[in-house]
Amino acid sequence: MNLPTHQLGELRIGAQGLGCMGMSQSYGTGDDTESIATIHRALELGVDLLDTANVYGDGANERLVGQAIAGRRDQVVLATKFGIIHGDDAQHVRGDAAYVRQCCEESLWRLGVDHIDLYYQHRVDPDVPVEETFGALSELVAEGKVRYLGISEAGADTVRRAHAVHPVTALQSEWSLWTRDIEDEVVPTCRELGIGIVPFSPLGRGFFTGTITSSADFDSGDMRHKLPRFAEENLNQNQAIVRTLQSLADDKGVTPGQLALAWLAHQGSDVVPIPGTKRRGYLTENLAALEVELSRSELAAIEQAAPREAVAGARYPESLTRHVGN
Repeated sequence: MNLPTHQLGELRIGAQGLGCMGMSQSYGTGDDTESIATIHRALELGVDLLDTANVYGDGANERLVGQAIAGRRDQVVLATKFGIIHGDDAQHVRGDAAYVRQCCEESLWRLGVDHIDLYYQHRVDPDVPVEETFGALSELVAEGKVRYLGISEAGADTVRRAHAVHPVTALQSEWSLWTRDIEDEVVPTCRELGIGIVPFSPLGRGFFTGTITSSADFDSGDMRHKLPRFAEENLNQNQAIVRTLQSLADDKGVTPGQLALAWLAHQGSDVVPIPGTKRRGYLTENLAALEVELSRSELAAIEQAAPREAVAGARYPESLTRHVGN
């Protein structure tokens, strides 16, 4: 398909990327063969932005992506991240200069490449000034190991401070019909500064596909068991959103997931969602959302289907919320 392009800072790329995390963790058992085939199919269809992180599968996801893009490096805008450390059933973050450089070198090795196109600070370290972190990142840019810089799940003031040290190309944060917090301050700040926005989990971690009816649908190791919105009592309440979205999708002749993605694609030419999938069928379905045209009245109806006050449950437990929006 002829994929439209959007603008992230100075970086012009396809209007939808591919999130690769679920190929190696969080959403059930992985299948490396199908995952690699999915990445190859994405590249064939014009997707260029592939998104991974050093923490996904404890490095396994970077190795998988590296294997998939071998011989295809010139087709890829390769994004990865650093800064989250998992351990002792808790999440920790680091942003000190020495750790920035260590993580970059390790990611380059796992990915099998000589440079990273878009390198994100995955979470902001509250104990290290963001100026130190981005100072170290700017050195990596000067050395040619990184092309563009990004930041993830940061607050508006932190984005502004980071951008003052070195231009930030993209902010990556959760943004979907049931997670719209960044619209208040972060999105306006990014647009003021010319920073693009890369929404992750644009399908509400699969919720807007309409296929999730109970937490019993998840494998035992699925991360959604730990997310308040997927607790049974909250999930039951949130089903009303999907039912309304399904009705609107039926009228449009698309799936509810495609409608949710189309809504996000209409938020601006500086927005590049990265829906995650490890299967070629879902990849094709997601990309077809770019062809869905929505009128102002249709966009309003979609938003009315998921008002903020109607969403039951926080998106993260407290142990993860404390690292968001810093």
